[in-house]
Amino acid sequence: MSYYSRLSKSFENVPRLPLNHCTKYVLFSDCHRGVGTTNDNFLKNQNLYYAALQHYYRTGYTYIELGDGDELWENRSMKQIIEAHGDVFSLLSLFHRQGRLYMLYGNHDMIKKDIRYTVRNCSTYPCCCGSNPYLERQPLLPDIRFYPGIILENTLDPDFQNVYLTHGHQADFFNSVLWRFSRFLVRYLWKPLEHYGVLDPTSAARNYTKKQKTEQLLHRWAEQEHHILITGHTHRPALSGTDTCYYNCGSCVHPYSITCLELEYMHIRLVKWALAADSDMHLYVAREVLSESVPLSSTAPQASAMAQNISI
Repeated sequence: MSYYSRLSKSFENVPRLPLNHCTKYVLFSDCHRGVGTTNDNFLKNQNLYYAALQHYYRTGYTYIELGDGDELWENRSMKQIIEAHGDVFSLLSLFHRQGRLYMLYGNHDMIKKDIRYTVRNCSTYPCCCGSNPYLERQPLLPDIRFYPGIILENTLDPDFQNVYLTHGHQADFFNSVLWRFSRFLVRYLWKPLEHYGVLDPTSAARNYTKKQKTEQLLHRWAEQEHHILITGHTHRPALSGTDTCYYNCGSCVHPYSITCLELEYMHIRLVKWALAADSDMHLYVAREVLSESVPLSSTAPQASAMAQNISI
């Protein structure tokens, strides 16, 4: 199956959520939540992510995660990941209770497409308030489903397009078709070598040439299908007012920040969350808009060039 067919198949029989002037979505990708060890790349940005989640919960956004939320290539246990980042999952649980949480799977958490796995590992968590914390359990993400894609469907204004959301690994043969082999290499080869600064050359996030090729394929699919496509996978945030085909959320494992995309009032903007200092040298979590809001309009100027890559 070609990359084009894999991408197209990702949008068959998937949820179609409303997209209008009243809906508010925040899109995150590639959190790579781990088990709290030195290999947990999410750990350094956990407080930034938690602060951002609190903001979006209070302001009424629906949270959509575009895959690789949990690092299940380097780690075997989803329960250990939940335990290591319990505050984050408690907040995600609040989104879920209000019907404001949607999750996709990527290559690093492909196992979550198995409903039996998610029911067994994501539905409940141990509650420490009872007499026996190993027996007392509370709902976490009951009935959660992880999808290959989601379509934000505009049914009101013909001048605005539907938005197609997926992780983006479908354009990467090694991390889609051969994902089990890639998982084996990451778990038993690249994870130990990471301690010595050796990066995985098969990763689209760490190999510039592979990153560029993957983004070109994703952009080509969006352009030929006449869709707006939003992905993660490459970890490189992308948003441009001159290219309305392909956008990218970035990731939550940048060295000093996390990035996401906000969809509000039928516009999209790229946002960075990072630590900042005020005039009294007090540290705080700052939200910075990295690009002007781009309308989700089919009448906006199209471009054959790739979307602008934003420096973070």
